[in-house]
Amino acid sequence: MEVESFENDEVVKLLNDWFVSIKVDREERPDVDKVYMTYVQALYGGGGWPLSVFLSPDLKPLMGGTYFPPDDKFGRPGFKTVLKKVKEAWDNKRDMLVQSGALAIEQLSEALSATANMDKVPDGLSHTAINQCAEQLSASYDPKYGGFGAAPKFPRPVEIQLMLYYCKMLEGAAKSNQANAILEMVLFSLKCMARGGIHDHLGGGFHRYSVDECWHVPHFEKMMYDQGQLANVYLDVFSIKNDAFYSCTCRDILDYVRRDMTGPKGEIFSAEDADSAEYEGAPRKKEGAFYVWTSKEVDEILGEHAKLFKDHYYIKPSGNCDLSRRSDPHNEFKGKNVLIERNDSSVLASKHGMPIDKYLEILGECRRKLFDVRLGRPKPHLDDKVIVSWNGLTISAFARASKILRAESEGTKHNFPDVGCDPKEYLQVGERAAAFLRKQLYDETTRRLHHSFRNGPSKAPGFLDDYAFLILGLLDLYECGGSTDWLSWAIQLQETQDELFLDKEGGGYFNTPGEDPSVLLRVKEDHDGAEPSGNSVSVINLVRLASLVEGSRSASYRQKAEHILAVFETRLKDMAMAVPLMCCAADMLSVPSRKQVVLVGRKHSAEYETMLAAAHASYEPNKTVIHVDPTDPQEMKFWEENNSNIAQMAKSNSSGEDERAVALVCQNFTCSPPVTSPSALEELLSRKPAK
Repeated sequence: MEVESFENDEVVKLLNDWFVSIKVDREERPDVDKVYMTYVQALYGGGGWPLSVFLSPDLKPLMGGTYFPPDDKFGRPGFKTVLKKVKEAWDNKRDMLVQSGALAIEQLSEALSATANMDKVPDGLSHTAINQCAEQLSASYDPKYGGFGAAPKFPRPVEIQLMLYYCKMLEGAAKSNQANAILEMVLFSLKCMARGGIHDHLGGGFHRYSVDECWHVPHFEKMMYDQGQLANVYLDVFSIKNDAFYSCTCRDILDYVRRDMTGPKGEIFSAEDADSAEYEGAPRKKEGAFYVWTSKEVDEILGEHAKLFKDHYYIKPSGNCDLSRRSDPHNEFKGKNVLIERNDSSVLASKHGMPIDKYLEILGECRRKLFDVRLGRPKPHLDDKVIVSWNGLTISAFARASKILRAESEGTKHNFPDVGCDPKEYLQVGERAAAFLRKQLYDETTRRLHHSFRNGPSKAPGFLDDYAFLILGLLDLYECGGSTDWLSWAIQLQETQDELFLDKEGGGYFNTPGEDPSVLLRVKEDHDGAEPSGNSVSVINLVRLASLVEGSRSASYRQKAEHILAVFETRLKDMAMAVPLMCCAADMLSVPSRKQVVLVGRKHSAEYETMLAAAHASYEPNKTVIHVDPTDPQEMKFWEENNSNIAQMAKSNSSGEDERAVALVCQNFTCSPPVTSPSALEELLSRKPAK
């Protein structure tokens, strides 16, 4: 529409004569987008972007839609026709239009401000919901290409999180065959995605979605919320399988974010566009121009290794976007190749008569050469907005990677674009990003967040997702070795979140503070889509916070979490597949006693770091890791104020000047005897709970 309509003189004249045109960045103002997208979805049964909505001067919606071609065709009204019809209706039926818009907003407001009938969901609902969601996802699984659902295929990480959580539940119930079947779906899906064109094999990271069923030709935009979430699910699978394929894919994502998407002060940017010029001075940008290759280019750049590389990535002189009729229906990529791995590396290594390590090393060198050439092309536009919520998701991944990746086998080979850094560097990246948010986007006096930053904080206030996702990131920063300062800030942010967004009577969190009269709807969002919902993440945050503090505060966190779930009881019962992370959250809350790993020792000693890595080595979503340095007065003060039991355990297990770290695993108000070796701690954590 930007090219077809908004740069069209005829359309521009109609817009300027009859309307006040306002372009909204939906990432900067998700609250405004939510109001009018909800209206269009309710009115027409579907929505999407670009979103075109016509409003009265008092901002009530009059009519709307998504994409309009400039002229009438294929039975669809063109944008010029739509503009004329809206002007005509405004001139002749204004009162009726305004009344219907006001009524629509009123009805939507009632429908979307769900309240709970009870203080908690019925017993057993969490198990029912998680089972139903897993069954529905299994039914939509694509056994040929992986993933859940048909093309276009989006990497919806919350689905993977649900399936991994369900797998763990099945294992706990001694249903190992079912658990293995679920795990195989996840492993195959993540492998297909990482081998597909949706993954940027040269630069790292993932594109927005695949237009075809085989994860081959993507919409080339790269979004930060995808990178953070995908890095986390690849980490989860690595912690289950200890397979370097998954750890290296996670590193590739994080190294891309660190190299290309991180600002000088540690801030993490939001996105890279899909389009770019094919050459300097080209009159039009083209989708994917930065990322695609001709066979001839590869020959010229790679020389003797060109054949090996072209075999590996299915590169052909005629172009390779032929795997599906959906891949390139308009022949935009004729003669061009989107890199995809269609065969196993070990098979291709033997075909080329070389050891697998040598083969992978040559591929890495080839990728580096092509990457260097690619740097000389006109780059896609970098959207350097810093969005708090997306930073929170990505901080979580950097923090967790710093400990989980320490379990990589000695001698694991890292080939470009995976740089193979010491995992502890990832914690530093996460901490720098969090420090930037605290300095630039948090008001220490009001204890409130701004939503985004670009050349200064935006005027938009922090929304529910900003608070919830940042709290998630801060909890992971602390649990993976960060200071209790991050934990203190998480607790402060939770208090502010409750003040601004919590429906104290009806339960659940609204998406906006409700202080801006121009934003006509306050919604309690529950849908876990490309991003999880703020309510789902908040339940998990509250469960985690409840296991870190003691007494009435702990009980209060759990009560809030129960009340949130009660708001969405019908959704959990009838449409579990729409809320996969909320299903996990409901089960986490229903677990009788969360496992606590308490680690006592001198921070940053080698023994302490190794024990902390062991505490995080296994996949266990119902676990909290608490680490205390009894020689640090600030830390001890924090625990004395927030959880005296932890402070007492730290004193009792302090080894004085000794560098030794001591770990205890506590559950059901009982703690194991202290252990001092990583293997003993891992063995303790792998034990099944007594029935």
